Amino acid sequence: MSSRSATLNISTPEGVTFSLPLAGPITRSLAFFIDFAVMSAAWNLVAILIKPLFFLMQDLALGVAVLMQFAFVEGMRMMMELLWRGQTVGKKLMGLRVVDEQGLKLRASQVVIRNLLRFVDMLPLFYALGGLVSLFNARAQRLGDLAAGTVVVRTVKTQPPDVAAVLAGKFNSFRECPHIEARLRQKVTPEEAQLALNALVRRDDLDEAARHKLYEELATHFREKVKFPDDVVFGLSDEQYIRNVVETVFRGRK
Repeated sequence: MSSRSATLNISTPEGVTFSLPLAGPITRSLAFFIDFAVMSAAWNLVAILIKPLFFLMQDLALGVAVLMQFAFVEGMRMMMELLWRGQTVGKKLMGLRVVDEQGLKLRASQVVIRNLLRFVDMLPLFYALGGLVSLFNARAQRLGDLAAGTVVVRTVKTQPPDVAAVLAGKFNSFRECPHIEARLRQKVTPEEAQLALNALVRRDDLDEAARHKLYEELATHFREKVKFPDDVVFGLSDEQYIRNVVETVFRGRK
């Protein structure tokens, strides 16, 4: 059996490590049953549309119903995980999220693979195969997660930092563009915000070369999310750009 851990540790090439608590089997099961109840209720409404077909061709209607239910349920689950960054209704309520095991952005192909393989994990009954595999896996991954390179973690409630300290006494020029700040808050995940904050808090623990490299990559990453006018970002160093991002995101989440 692999050595099990309660956390998923992700290290950047610059030596910064952040940890996410792994989801346990009980909370994952509860999330699954909540999703099952929600999607069953939704499917019952959709199924009304094909009821007339049963009066005409019962066998054909049954086959159509099975295919439609599969496409509806799995499609709904995939759409939720894609649109809500790894969450479904059940995962939101239980405070869980699907993430890439390397800390990268969750890709659509990963969502599709992990959900299509759910039926293999459920064999022969009640997630027996998937449960057994996750029991012997250090990251509690079922077969679908192993194939997709994903892990289910508990969401982390980030603590608002000392805004004044984050800005290092400088004015946040992003405040001149509140509508772009709003878009930035929508696109930055809690994990990304926490990583940026950790990079600032641990500034003096990093050697100069590693710090410049890390701040450059983080600033480039955030610049690609939204574009501020040139006069707003003129003269901003990579480090100050990250400080502005962190102040903007946490100020909006207070």
